[in-house]
Amino acid sequence: MNDHELAAFAAREAGELLLRRRAEGASKDEGDRESNDVILAILARERPDDAILSEESKDDPIRLERERVWIVDPLDGTREFGEAGRSDWAVHVALVVNGTPTACAVGLPAQDHVVMTTEPAVPLAPPTGGKPRLLVSRTRPPALAEYLATVLDAELVPLGSAGAKTMAVIQGHADVYAHSGGQYEWDSAAPVGVAAAAGCHTSRIDGTPLVYNQADVYLPDLLVCRPELAQAVLDAIANAPS
Repeated sequence: MNDHELAAFAAREAGELLLRRRAEGASKDEGDRESNDVILAILARERPDDAILSEESKDDPIRLERERVWIVDPLDGTREFGEAGRSDWAVHVALVVNGTPTACAVGLPAQDHVVMTTEPAVPLAPPTGGKPRLLVSRTRPPALAEYLATVLDAELVPLGSAGAKTMAVIQGHADVYAHSGGQYEWDSAAPVGVAAAAGCHTSRIDGTPLVYNQADVYLPDLLVCRPELAQAVLDAIANAPS
Protein backbone atom coordinates (compact mmCIF):
# COMPACT_ATOMS: atom_id res chain seq x y z
CA MET A 1 0.00 0.00 0.00
CA ASN A 2 1.19 3.55 -0.62
CA ASP A 3 1.83 6.07 2.16
CA HIS A 4 -1.68 7.58 2.00
CA GLU A 5 -3.29 4.15 2.24
CA LEU A 6 -0.96 3.18 5.07
CA ALA A 7 -1.85 6.27 7.11
CA ALA A 8 -5.55 5.54 6.65
CA PHE A 9 -5.11 1.84 7.42
CA ALA A 10 -3.26 2.58 10.66
CA ALA A 11 -5.85 5.17 11.72
CA ARG A 12 -8.70 2.77 10.93
CA GLU A 13 -7.16 -0.18 12.79
CA ALA A 14 -6.49 1.97 15.85
CA GLY A 15 -9.99 3.41 15.67
CA GLU A 16 -11.60 -0.02 15.62
CA LEU A 17 -9.56 -0.99 18.67
CA LEU A 18 -10.59 2.18 20.49
CA LEU A 19 -14.28 1.63 19.77
CA ARG A 20 -14.07 -1.92 21.08
CA ARG A 21 -12.12 -0.95 24.20
CA ARG A 22 -14.42 2.01 24.88
CA ALA A 23 -17.40 -0.34 24.83
CA GLU A 24 -15.55 -2.59 27.26
CA GLY A 25 -15.04 0.30 29.67
CA ALA A 26 -11.34 0.92 29.05
CA SER A 27 -9.86 4.07 30.56
CA LYS A 28 -8.56 6.97 28.51
CA ASP A 29 -5.00 5.99 29.42
CA GLU A 30 -5.56 2.41 28.32
CA GLY A 31 -7.05 3.57 25.04
CA ASP A 32 -4.17 5.94 24.38
CA ARG A 33 -1.54 3.28 25.10
CA GLU A 34 -3.18 0.44 23.20
CA SER A 35 -3.95 2.59 20.16
CA ASN A 36 -0.33 3.73 20.12
CA ASP A 37 0.84 0.10 20.20
CA VAL A 38 -1.36 -0.76 17.20
CA ILE A 39 -0.17 2.18 15.08
CA LEU A 40 3.51 1.78 15.90
CA ALA A 41 3.41 -1.96 15.14
CA ILE A 42 1.88 -1.26 11.71
CA LEU A 43 4.44 1.43 10.89
CA ALA A 44 7.35 -0.71 12.11
CA ARG A 45 6.19 -3.54 9.87
CA GLU A 46 5.38 -1.50 6.77
CA ARG A 47 7.95 1.33 6.95
CA PRO A 48 10.79 0.07 9.17
CA ASP A 49 13.27 2.71 7.97
CA ASP A 50 11.06 5.70 8.83
CA ALA A 51 11.29 7.57 12.12
CA ILE A 52 8.32 8.09 14.44
CA LEU A 53 7.25 10.88 16.79
CA SER A 54 4.29 9.89 18.95
CA GLU A 55 2.66 11.58 21.89
CA GLU A 56 2.66 8.28 23.76
CA SER A 57 6.27 7.21 23.09
CA LYS A 58 9.66 8.43 24.22
CA ASP A 59 11.07 10.88 21.69
CA ASP A 60 13.96 9.46 19.67
CA PRO A 61 16.22 12.28 18.39
CA ILE A 62 17.14 10.17 15.36
CA ARG A 63 13.99 11.61 13.78
CA LEU A 64 15.80 14.95 13.36
CA GLU A 65 18.19 13.26 10.93
CA ARG A 66 15.44 11.71 8.80
CA GLU A 67 13.49 13.14 5.87
CA ARG A 68 10.49 10.87 6.54
CA VAL A 69 8.92 10.97 10.00
CA TRP A 70 5.52 9.64 11.07
CA ILE A 71 3.84 11.91 13.62
CA VAL A 72 1.14 10.15 15.62
CA ASP A 73 -1.52 11.08 18.14
CA PRO A 74 -3.12 7.73 18.99
CA LEU A 75 -6.09 9.32 20.78
CA ASP A 76 -6.82 12.99 20.27
CA GLY A 77 -9.59 14.10 22.58
CA THR A 78 -9.24 11.83 25.59
CA ARG A 79 -11.87 13.81 27.47
CA GLU A 80 -14.44 13.16 24.73
CA PHE A 81 -13.40 9.50 24.44
CA GLY A 82 -14.20 9.14 28.12
CA GLU A 83 -17.69 10.66 27.79
CA ALA A 84 -20.39 8.25 26.66
CA GLY A 85 -22.02 9.19 23.38
CA ARG A 86 -19.46 11.77 22.23
CA SER A 87 -18.05 11.35 18.73
CA ASP A 88 -15.66 14.36 18.59
CA TRP A 89 -12.41 12.47 19.24
CA ALA A 90 -9.89 11.27 16.70
CA VAL A 91 -6.82 9.28 15.70
CA HIS A 92 -4.01 11.13 13.90
CA VAL A 93 -1.43 9.50 11.61
CA ALA A 94 0.78 11.78 9.50
CA LEU A 95 3.82 11.21 7.35
CA VAL A 96 5.94 14.37 7.42
CA VAL A 97 8.57 14.76 4.70
CA ASN A 98 11.15 17.50 5.22
CA GLY A 99 8.85 19.29 7.66
CA THR A 100 5.63 19.12 5.63
CA PRO A 101 2.71 16.72 6.25
CA THR A 102 2.20 14.73 3.05
CA ALA A 103 0.39 11.42 3.55
CA CYS A 104 -2.05 11.86 6.42
CA ALA A 105 -5.22 10.42 7.89
CA VAL A 106 -7.57 11.51 10.64
CA GLY A 107 -9.77 8.75 11.95
CA LEU A 108 -13.11 9.68 13.50
CA PRO A 109 -13.94 6.23 14.86
CA ALA A 110 -17.21 7.12 16.58
CA GLN A 111 -18.38 8.65 13.28
CA ASP A 112 -17.23 5.58 11.30
CA HIS A 113 -15.10 7.80 9.10
CA VAL A 114 -11.45 8.22 8.11
CA VAL A 115 -10.50 11.40 6.25
CA MET A 116 -7.25 11.05 4.33
CA THR A 117 -4.99 12.73 1.83
CA THR A 118 -5.66 11.21 -1.57
CA GLU A 119 -5.36 11.96 -5.25
CA PRO A 120 -7.76 13.53 -6.04
CA ALA A 121 -8.10 15.13 -2.64
CA VAL A 122 -11.17 14.96 -0.45
CA PRO A 123 -13.21 17.98 -1.58
CA LEU A 124 -13.85 20.89 0.71
CA ALA A 125 -17.58 21.32 1.37
CA PRO A 126 -19.18 24.32 -0.39
CA PRO A 127 -19.72 27.58 1.56
CA THR A 128 -23.04 28.10 3.31
CA GLY A 129 -23.26 31.84 2.73
CA GLY A 130 -24.24 32.52 6.33
CA LYS A 131 -22.29 33.89 9.28
CA PRO A 132 -18.82 32.40 9.68
CA ARG A 133 -18.85 29.50 12.12
CA LEU A 134 -15.84 29.60 14.42
CA LEU A 135 -14.76 26.45 16.24
CA VAL A 136 -13.90 26.73 19.91
CA SER A 137 -12.88 24.35 22.66
CA ARG A 138 -15.77 22.90 24.65
CA THR A 139 -13.95 23.36 27.95
CA ARG A 140 -11.20 25.95 27.44
CA PRO A 141 -12.36 28.63 24.96
CA PRO A 142 -9.36 30.92 24.29
CA ALA A 143 -9.67 34.68 24.33
CA LEU A 144 -8.70 34.74 20.65
CA ALA A 145 -11.88 32.89 19.69
CA GLU A 146 -14.09 35.32 21.60
CA TYR A 147 -12.28 38.26 19.95
CA LEU A 148 -12.59 36.80 16.45
CA ALA A 149 -16.24 36.01 16.97
CA THR A 150 -16.86 39.68 17.71
CA VAL A 151 -14.73 41.11 14.90
CA LEU A 152 -15.94 38.66 12.25
CA ASP A 153 -19.53 38.54 13.50
CA ALA A 154 -19.07 34.81 13.76
CA GLU A 155 -21.04 32.10 15.49
CA LEU A 156 -19.08 30.06 18.06
CA VAL A 157 -19.27 26.28 17.59
CA PRO A 158 -17.95 24.27 20.57
CA LEU A 159 -16.31 20.95 19.69
CA GLY A 160 -13.84 18.50 21.19
CA SER A 161 -10.51 17.37 19.76
CA ALA A 162 -8.28 19.28 17.35
CA GLY A 163 -8.75 16.56 14.76
CA ALA A 164 -12.52 16.71 15.01
CA LYS A 165 -12.45 20.51 14.75
CA THR A 166 -10.28 20.49 11.64
CA MET A 167 -12.36 17.82 9.94
CA ALA A 168 -15.49 19.88 10.72
CA VAL A 169 -14.11 22.63 8.46
CA ILE A 170 -13.56 20.16 5.61
CA GLN A 171 -16.98 18.57 6.11
CA GLY A 172 -18.74 21.94 6.07
CA HIS A 173 -19.87 21.93 9.69
CA ALA A 174 -17.72 24.99 10.47
CA ASP A 175 -15.59 27.59 8.67
CA VAL A 176 -12.68 28.64 10.90
CA TYR A 177 -10.49 26.88 13.45
CA ALA A 178 -8.09 29.35 15.08
CA HIS A 179 -6.17 28.02 18.06
CA SER A 180 -3.80 29.93 20.30
CA GLY A 181 -3.92 27.98 23.55
CA GLY A 182 -0.89 25.74 23.08
CA GLN A 183 -0.49 22.46 21.21
CA TYR A 184 2.17 19.99 20.14
CA GLU A 185 3.09 18.72 16.70
CA TRP A 186 1.04 15.53 17.05
CA ASP A 187 -2.07 17.59 17.77
CA SER A 188 -2.12 19.14 14.30
CA ALA A 189 0.21 17.35 11.84
CA ALA A 190 -2.36 14.91 10.43
CA PRO A 191 -5.33 17.32 10.55
CA VAL A 192 -3.29 20.05 8.83
CA GLY A 193 -2.10 17.66 6.13
CA VAL A 194 -5.65 16.51 5.36
CA ALA A 195 -7.03 20.06 5.47
CA ALA A 196 -4.35 21.42 3.14
CA ALA A 197 -5.00 18.61 0.65
CA ALA A 198 -8.71 19.46 0.71
CA GLY A 199 -8.00 23.09 -0.17
CA CYS A 200 -8.17 24.75 3.24
CA HIS A 201 -5.86 27.53 4.33
CA THR A 202 -3.41 26.24 6.95
CA SER A 203 -0.79 28.31 8.79
CA ARG A 204 0.33 29.68 12.12
CA ILE A 205 -1.96 32.45 13.35
CA ASP A 206 0.53 35.04 12.08
CA GLY A 207 0.31 33.53 8.59
CA THR A 208 3.71 31.81 8.63
CA PRO A 209 3.97 28.15 7.58
CA LEU A 210 3.45 25.26 9.96
CA VAL A 211 6.72 23.28 10.05
CA TYR A 212 6.93 19.86 11.67
CA ASN A 213 9.59 17.50 13.02
CA GLN A 214 11.36 20.22 14.96
CA ALA A 215 13.63 19.66 17.96
CA ASP A 216 11.07 21.45 20.12
CA VAL A 217 7.74 19.80 19.37
CA TYR A 218 5.68 22.56 20.99
CA LEU A 219 3.62 24.24 18.27
CA PRO A 220 1.41 26.68 20.14
CA ASP A 221 -1.01 27.94 17.51
CA LEU A 222 -2.56 27.29 14.15
CA LEU A 223 -5.20 28.51 11.75
CA VAL A 224 -7.28 26.23 9.54
CA CYS A 225 -10.09 27.85 7.60
CA ARG A 226 -11.90 28.13 4.32
CA PRO A 227 -9.56 29.84 1.83
CA GLU A 228 -11.93 32.73 1.10
CA LEU A 229 -11.94 33.67 4.81
CA ALA A 230 -8.19 33.41 5.41
CA GLN A 231 -7.19 37.02 4.77
CA ALA A 232 -10.00 38.44 6.90
CA VAL A 233 -9.10 36.13 9.78
CA LEU A 234 -5.36 36.86 9.52
CA ASP A 235 -6.03 40.61 9.40
CA ALA A 236 -8.26 40.38 12.45
CA ILE A 237 -5.62 38.42 14.38
CA ALA A 238 -2.89 40.88 13.35
CA ASN A 239 -5.00 43.75 14.73
CA ALA A 240 -5.96 42.00 17.96
CA PRO A 241 -5.22 43.96 21.14
CA SER A 242 -2.12 42.70 22.92
